[in-house]
Amino acid sequence: MAKASYNEARMTPVATHNQSVRQAHVSVQPSVPLYSYVDYFGTTVTAFDIQDLHTILEVEARSTVESRAAILERPINWGQIRDERLVDTYSEYLGATARTQLSHEALANAAAWPGQLDLHECARAVGDFVRTRVQYVPGATTVSSTAEEAWSRGEGVCQDITHITIGLLRTLGIPARYVSGYLYPSSDSDIGDVVAGQSHAWVEYFSGVWTGWDPTNGVGETENHIIVGRGRDYDDVAPLKGIYQGPSSSSLGVSVEMSRIV
Repeated sequence: MAKASYNEARMTPVATHNQSVRQAHVSVQPSVPLYSYVDYFGTTVTAFDIQDLHTILEVEARSTVESRAAILERPINWGQIRDERLVDTYSEYLGATARTQLSHEALANAAAWPGQLDLHECARAVGDFVRTRVQYVPGATTVSSTAEEAWSRGEGVCQDITHITIGLLRTLGIPARYVSGYLYPSSDSDIGDVVAGQSHAWVEYFSGVWTGWDPTNGVGETENHIIVGRGRDYDDVAPLKGIYQGPSSSSLGVSVEMSRIV
């Protein structure tokens, strides 16, 4: 039983050129006052604290989103991506973090990609390489795993594949950021059908504009990719994080349900 807890939820989709948020609501049980703000990286945060004894914390986020597939724009060239002003502007998306740091052995592969490839081709080549090197295995890693741990195991989930891809792209001098959101599993479901969706992670790299790439599935951002938050790595966009006063043991359950309305 927790005596008190302090929490931040990042579960509200963001508005982008390809995504319109028609409505969004976050509710919490036990019922307490909520307040919202937009963090440094542009993610909507719902913050709250509970000062009474509680054995269960339930956070529910509901939203209606209109999404469209992203249009791939012509990329800038390698000379432009390495311009000092651009490097300074996007420096926080070029340095390694504890989550994206890779060994020299992993980074040795990076030299093979630039060549005659443009930025889009290079980003896809990197993602394809990671996908063949690291097998997608649910449960192979934990939410606290790093890119190097997943690389060494040769197994991981979308979070790990994304972290490794980001680490390699940054080594090449391509600004890259972590995207957290949801993936609608099928375009064939009937309107109104409720299907089991999934939390998902993918990459955005800078090519003159931020461009989405899903290395786990080998596709760009589609209308099925719903963006919730962006950051340097998972730690900047964790759906729910906080601290609590109480026993050391706890358990977490997550479910995602999605449906088409048009």
